[in-house]
Amino acid sequence: MIRQRTKTSECKTSEVVISPNLVNILRRILTLAMLFALVAVPCFIFYIHKYPLWFSRLSYQITLSDSSPLQNEQVKLERVLKAASTKDKTVILTTLNEAWATPNSILDLFLESFKIGENTKNLLSHLVISCIDHKAYERCLKVHPHCYALNTEGVDFSKEAYFGSPNYLKMVWRKIYYQKSVLELGYNFIFTDADIMWFRDPFTRFYESTDFQISCDNYLLSNSYDLHNNPNSGFEYVRSNNRTIRFYEFWYNSRLRYPNRYTQYVLHEIKHDPFIREIGLTIRFLNTLYFGGFCEPSKDFNQVCTMHANCCKGEESKLHDLGLLLDDWRNYKALSLSDKSSWNATWRAPEDCSIKKKLDRHHIPKKLEDEGKKD
Repeated sequence: MIRQRTKTSECKTSEVVISPNLVNILRRILTLAMLFALVAVPCFIFYIHKYPLWFSRLSYQITLSDSSPLQNEQVKLERVLKAASTKDKTVILTTLNEAWATPNSILDLFLESFKIGENTKNLLSHLVISCIDHKAYERCLKVHPHCYALNTEGVDFSKEAYFGSPNYLKMVWRKIYYQKSVLELGYNFIFTDADIMWFRDPFTRFYESTDFQISCDNYLLSNSYDLHNNPNSGFEYVRSNNRTIRFYEFWYNSRLRYPNRYTQYVLHEIKHDPFIREIGLTIRFLNTLYFGGFCEPSKDFNQVCTMHANCCKGEESKLHDLGLLLDDWRNYKALSLSDKSSWNATWRAPEDCSIKKKLDRHHIPKKLEDEGKKD
């Protein structure tokens, strides 16, 4: 027997008796624990190498539970970007709300254009759809692998946000802040509005050694450097570097200098600012021959890359005219090579989005008039 002396509360010594059986049990438990460790640790290491994806998901969930909401969002965003990016860390981004995400809506036309375009179907694997409400996110998960919930607390973006409305302004400025976050994570991006149809791979038409490239409502003087071009922030190609990150901070903060103004208006004002030259940002404007829209359609089916439903208000009008674009493109693709080379047809759209109807108040959708009354 093992005897151990202890002191009682009356400062008298007493003896605690530990039986040999208890000692043997403790020894066995210690031996079993050591044997378990010898077996479990190599197995754990093996399974980490064998199933890295499962363990990365586990560690991701642990990280989310232990970190702040802001860190959680950054982790989620970086995970989606990493899954979708090209080897040179480039992603294609678009934003979406419920109004544009329902079945047979603008989202379906957008995805369809990638599928029937020339060398564009493979680009879908690099597309991140950023959803600004829950319903849009649910629909995205059903039709696309890379979806990100771009939530804004206290704001309902589910309904169609008409140009110039308060919700429209909140939405477009949220988009700029989001793009800044992507640049800060080290990713280059093409941003495309969902009402842009992709007919050809645009990478071959981008300028080299340029920080910020943007489409135009009107391309002036055939000069991509001319700051008098009228930019449209619905389509941009931006490289991640210190210059573009500082530029996006400047652009986003400039909303305070121009209250109640949308992103394109503010960009038009600040593109001449001395700060742009100070940081050394290079800006070029994309030719509407390749990146056209309803404001100024591309004039050549053999060279067009994208067509944008700009200069158009209302989802119904956009849906109708974007459908015409897809039909015209299918007709073009059905031609023989020789017929394509001599093809000089023009787009049937804009039709519902035409300038004449745009200026006709009776053509403005009733929903838009109601929205205007609320504002």
